[in-house]
Amino acid sequence: MSKIYSTQELIEVLVAEQRACMNGERLHLAALSAGLSPLLDQFVEPVGLQKFAAYDNFRRTIHDYQREHQVSGIVWQTVQLRGAELSLPMIHEQLISLGSDRRTLKSNKNQVLRFWQQVTQGMELFLSLQGGKCFKPATLTDVEHIIDRTEWAVLTHHGREERLEIILQLGWGKPEEATYRRGFPESGSEFIHAVFPGYEPLG
Repeated sequence: MSKIYSTQELIEVLVAEQRACMNGERLHLAALSAGLSPLLDQFVEPVGLQKFAAYDNFRRTIHDYQREHQVSGIVWQTVQLRGAELSLPMIHEQLISLGSDRRTLKSNKNQVLRFWQQVTQGMELFLSLQGGKCFKPATLTDVEHIIDRTEWAVLTHHGREERLEIILQLGWGKPEEATYRRGFPESGSEFIHAVFPGYEPLG
């Protein structure tokens, strides 16, 4: 019986393949244009497009492997914020989610939300609009309405001390399609940004 690769092994394979593609060691020679329009295609470097296409084709093969062998796309992250710590599941950005992964995300939603409420005490909330191009002030009531219509929650952050920004992603459907609304309306998400008073989200 052949070995089934683990989630971590697939991630390592993808990292190595991405490096090889970006170094020009792998090219998808049939990718000669972006296919956007004759005007835009003249500004797209064919070699760059061939590198991207080669990696994209390989990643699709990995996704097929995940489906066939039921290899999870979940990675567990430990988030430490304002003296509190949480281990939470996320779908790795280069992998896809299985049905079982989405069930895991759903079952962890309330735990993520409790942690988020704890670490955002005293912070101001903003709803991300137009793909993070602008932000609208939000209240806890606004967030609760969004929570009610979403299936899972993921927490990320950047910055530190007074520039700390905590980002709550509230989503539904497939996480790999939700962030950029590729699968909308079946998959999608809203982003809530928490910052200290006097600061605005950086996105």
